[in-house]
Amino acid sequence: MNHQVDHLVKKTWAKFCNTADDARLMIAVSGIPGSGKTALANMMTQRINEIYLSENPHGTPVATALPMDGYHYTRAQLSAMPDPTRAFSRRGAAFTFDGEKFLQLVQGLREPLTSEAKKIYAPSFDHAVKDPVDDDIVIPASCRVIFFEGNYLSLNKEPWNKAAALMDELWFVDVDFQVARKRLVRRHVKAGIAKDEVEAEKRADENDLVNGKEILDFRMPVQEIVSSIYDPTWEKA
Repeated sequence: MNHQVDHLVKKTWAKFCNTADDARLMIAVSGIPGSGKTALANMMTQRINEIYLSENPHGTPVATALPMDGYHYTRAQLSAMPDPTRAFSRRGAAFTFDGEKFLQLVQGLREPLTSEAKKIYAPSFDHAVKDPVDDDIVIPASCRVIFFEGNYLSLNKEPWNKAAALMDELWFVDVDFQVARKRLVRRHVKAGIAKDEVEAEKRADENDLVNGKEILDFRMPVQEIVSSIYDPTWEKA
């Protein structure tokens, strides 16, 4: 795994060094649930910032990881859908995300940076209240390398493919479904999403891995396929 990350770090740094001063380098990291997208995006952010700050010791971090979790529809919005029972049971599926709102964020970040460029705000997701929190993530103009991470960032369906077309690169984290299933079961129990392993297995089989099949079946061509990134927190449920 280290050689994969080293390759991606070298490639990303080289692309950033060749990115115009008024532009951002934007990379979308996608994969099925439980693949390790977050671990990879966070790792890349840390490594790129380490390189940048070693060369600019008085600067500020230039890279950030941006999850798409904040673009979940709220519980109120799910309740207003034609079939709210299905919407809640399938929360996490592509149709339970506000893809158009996410596209607007990507379009805003793609705008040229000027001396008057202002901060851009993105939503986060509060797992305690199970809803997004608007404007909770700050992206300053000085942040010029964005690692987006989320399930549907290479999905060849609108509006996800429109957002993908604005990225500099698409990366996909590959994982065996059974490995992902084990991770998801641990995660759901640990996070309190499921009360026990039986309920967690049901959620993984009937929602997460159903979404995973759609993600694979409709995946756009990508520039990098990365073998699953291990995250030790998966073992601590």
